[in-house]
Amino acid sequence: MQPRGIILDIDGTLVDSNDAHARAWAEALAEHHVNVSFDQIRWLIGMGGDKLLPKVSGIAPDSPKGQAILQRRMQIFSTRYLPSLHALPGANELLHHMHRMELRMAVASSAKRAELDDLLKICGADDLIEHQTSSDDADRSKPDPDIVQAALQKLRLDHAVVVMLGDTPYDIESAGRAGVPLIALRCGGWKDADLAGAIAIYNDPADLLAHYDASPLRRGKS
Repeated sequence: MQPRGIILDIDGTLVDSNDAHARAWAEALAEHHVNVSFDQIRWLIGMGGDKLLPKVSGIAPDSPKGQAILQRRMQIFSTRYLPSLHALPGANELLHHMHRMELRMAVASSAKRAELDDLLKICGADDLIEHQTSSDDADRSKPDPDIVQAALQKLRLDHAVVVMLGDTPYDIESAGRAGVPLIALRCGGWKDADLAGAIAIYNDPADLLAHYDASPLRRGKS
């Protein structure tokens, strides 16, 4: 069955932002006297901040220190890194092509809503996406399925006719637990072995667009 809807991750999928997020985390933690390396953080980008923080530091996200770190991370990311971010190759073109193919599009991102609007503008998705869900719309962040389930509800489509596009194992797990197959992109930095649960893997949005007619988006392959 050819898909009627697509759920989109943004960071690392449409916008080249994964490294920037990891740097913002490392700097915010260091300012609070918690030394965690960039590499330790980098491969946790894609899961929600409420899960990442205790994993790297043991600090509860709802504690006063945890709240201060989370807030500072957002400030660092938005002021130091966001202004220089750019869309990944072919992101805007792919979005417009999917729009022409009449795919209903929704965003399911681990980003906070305050960040998400700016990220959508960077890849040109702000004028095309009907629905967006962020970590603010779910009780549990990725890799739990809540954000994907919220996007499904907004699309008003059965999971059997929806595909997700993402770049991390956390996207794959989140989508799978919501019953949605996922197409993975390598541009987030992960290797194929890490993305083994995807139904197809492409280099970046431009590569998916170049092979669109043979992809699961066009033919409903699995």
